[in-house]
This record gives sequence, structure tokens and C-alpha cells, in this order.
Amino acid sequence: MAELDEITDVSEFAGPEPSASVPVLAAPSAPASAPETANLARRMREDCLAATSSSGAGHVASALSAVDILAVLYGSVMHADPENPKDPERDRFILSKGHGGSAVYAALAETGFIDRNDLLKNYYTDDSIFSGHVSHAVPGVELSTGSLGQGLGVACGMALAARLDAENWRVFCVMGDGECDEGSVWEAALLASTLELDHLIVIVDRNGMQSFGPTDETALKLGSLSEKFRSFGWAALDCDGHDHAALKAALETPHGGQPLAVIAHTVKGKGVSFMEGDIRWHYDSASKDELRRALSEVALQDGGFPAGTVVRAQEGAEA
Repeated sequence: MAELDEITDVSEFAGPEPSASVPVLAAPSAPASAPETANLARRMREDCLAATSSSGAGHVASALSAVDILAVLYGSVMHADPENPKDPERDRFILSKGHGGSAVYAALAETGFIDRNDLLKNYYTDDSIFSGHVSHAVPGVELSTGSLGQGLGVACGMALAARLDAENWRVFCVMGDGECDEGSVWEAALLASTLELDHLIVIVDRNGMQSFGPTDETALKLGSLSEKFRSFGWAALDCDGHDHAALKAALETPHGGQPLAVIAHTVKGKGVSFMEGDIRWHYDSASKDELRRALSEVALQDGGFPAGTVVRAQEGAEA
């Protein structure tokens, strides 16, 4: 296999021809208006950092590893309308690794579903809808999650409903790699392939870390997740989870008659040098000084925004 950063053409991973009894997915509808995905990702990183720093909690590293995945989904792939978040024709999205909820809130804030200032001021505060684990009380969120291993089963039910109703909307489910230790994940995976749920696309945030250390050292050895999903009857491929072109190509891989699993290889804490690969940031949050440093790093990335903009907004909110 080519190196991850070389994977942009994923046609070789296309699944087999669909059986006659399974409808072929229609071409994706034009996505809702959204910022160019690289800039969207940078703004999302700023929001995740500011919100979690203000609250003193929120699994910031787990959110940062998934930001690019969500930026491509919300900015380029999914059909979702911020003016009509309950549109019956919308694509559905589930964050099964619910502790990374600040990344979903950031995507919703930056694409117009929710008010960004409200998020930065009220994230993880008492009586706020912006709970640390993603909540369906927030417009645009389909399912409250937190207990790992449950999102894929619900996603299967949604995809089956779409098929039974002869609808073309799709279901996207982002899971953590540590979450794949759960037996319920593989029960749902078997169900999805048995029912040929080709409305279903799973993205595994393969950052190689979980609560207390590397996934293959602290719990079960996961090995190649793409091989596992293929053995369970899925179309599956690996890609660089921070390469937007590779992600978009992977997510749009033809897979008629099969569910699709994209194993997105990521870095925990991506975008902030002192957070990347450091297990401390699974639970910790940035102090004000650390926040300023982190935001400066994010802003200096190509196409980023002036350093300190979110700091000033955050300090104003606290006042």
C-alpha cells in the first residue's frame, strides 16, 4: 500500500457491484454553503481550544484529532441545511466518541447551525445545552452520546430506515479507535453488512491513543481496522485523516451494496505542538497562557486567522 500521504485516488478500494435488490446511492446532493474546508478546520480548532480552556474540561485532544474529518464532512460532503436542521432529506451525523463533542459544536457554530459566541460563553457550564459529551439538545445534533460503542448501532438503524423508506440520505458515524474495543461495535458491523446498508459510512478516528495511553498497549491490540471491517463484509480503506483531499476522496468512494469504513489516521491533539501525542491532553485543558500559545500556532498555519482573536472574544465573554 502507498504511504498515507500519497493516498488521494481511492478508486482501487471500490466495493463490488451491488446486488439487484439493493438500491445504488444517488450522487451526493450539493452541500450546504460552508467555508473552504481548510479555513473551516482552523476556525474549528480555535473554537475547540477556547471553549475547553474556558470550561476547564472537554477532552480537547480528542476533539482536535477529529477536526479535519468534521470540517470535510460539514464543509464539503454532507447535505445539511443550517436554516432547516430537521430537513427530512438531510444526511445524518453521529459522533459515537461523544467526548469529542466540542469539535461537533465548533463545526455547527462555524457553519451557521448555532451561535458561536453562545458556544464559547456557555460550553460545559451549568444548565447549558453545550454539555461536554455531545447533546441532541443542540440544533444539528442527532444523538446524545458518551457511553462508547453505541453510536454505530443507532447509525445502522437510521441507515436501515432510509433504505426501507427508499430515501437517498446517508448516515455518517465517527468513532474512536479505542472505542473499537467494544463488542457492540462489531455486532453492529456484522448487522450492517448482513443488511447491505450502503447508506452507512463510518469514519474511525485512528489516533492510536485512548484514556491512559496507546490503544495497542493499554487495552486490546486493534491491528489493521480496515482489514477487520473488510472481513466483516464492509468496503474499507485507510487514509490520512488530516489530508482534506484524501478524506473527501475516501468518503466519496463507490460502495454500492456495502457499508463503507474509512480508517482516518490522525494525531491526537493535532495542530498544537505541545498537545500532539501527549496523553495529558486527553483530560486536561489549556491555561490562559497555554491557550494563547496554542491559538498562535493554529493561526500561523497557512490561511489561518490573526492570532489572539478568539482570546479576546473569550475574555470578553468571561467579563
